[in-house]
Amino acid sequence: MSVIPFDQREGTIWVDGAMVPWRDAKIHVLSHGLHYGSSVFEGERAYGGVIFKSREHAERLKRSAQYLDFEVPYSVEEIEAAKELVLKTSGLQDAYLRPIAWRGSEMMGVSAQGNTIHLAIAAWEWPSYFDPATKMKGIRLDLADYRRPDPRTIPSASKAAGLYMICTISKHRAENKGYADALMLDWEDNVAECTGANIFFIQDGVIHTPTADRFLNGITRQTVIELAKRRGYELIERRIRPDEMEGFSECFITGSAAEVTPVSEIGPYSFVPAAMTKTLMDDYTAEVQPRSKAA
Repeated sequence: MSVIPFDQREGTIWVDGAMVPWRDAKIHVLSHGLHYGSSVFEGERAYGGVIFKSREHAERLKRSAQYLDFEVPYSVEEIEAAKELVLKTSGLQDAYLRPIAWRGSEMMGVSAQGNTIHLAIAAWEWPSYFDPATKMKGIRLDLADYRRPDPRTIPSASKAAGLYMICTISKHRAENKGYADALMLDWEDNVAECTGANIFFIQDGVIHTPTADRFLNGITRQTVIELAKRRGYELIERRIRPDEMEGFSECFITGSAAEVTPVSEIGPYSFVPAAMTKTLMDDYTAEVQPRSKAA
């Protein structure tokens, strides 16, 4: 992966309806989105020149903004077309795309109802979030200190930038201790999610995953649930207590960046990636590949 800082790369970025040189895609330091977290974003991947579930991501971007009380000034179709333009202009086949919408600079205070809403879309090459060797043996997760907040205190169904503040802190703490990521509990101490991925467990051939009503119901999560159902696997969405992790044999996480990644350890709990996890990894890999146009 390149070590060139993101603000110093070459290429173009779509900003408010126009392709601009990468290094010129800037905002003012007094932008509301920077000071008050009034921004929403998406993380999505393209495989073989095709953006996986592009429409679902565009629809979620629009919904996320509405939860934050603003409207992205482009239709779902326009956002999809802009992403396609960015991908085509970049010349990349396998890429990561980052649409982001934010409130601008007209007002600098908690209230900013008159601020212009901006939208930008960038794409760059990004290999698997975890290298293949690490994925096969399973990654190690720490237990985060911070909890996912009560949905009565935050718009938990929004992919809002501000909700990731404690995720960054938690991931840094985990990495500093030698872990790949951290598992977060909810405010009632149930298993919730990782800092940027949803989590699944397997016990006696049954898949268990936390009910996604207290954190973001990931698009990759939904895809994997559908893949599991196609396989005829029994899958239960429910509250999971931390001490239950001792009884699970397999564990994996899901996300556009992480894709499907096995887990070998969460704090004091150990897991062994096995057949069901491997099958879902393979099924997801097949699912994201562009479909042949042949009849």
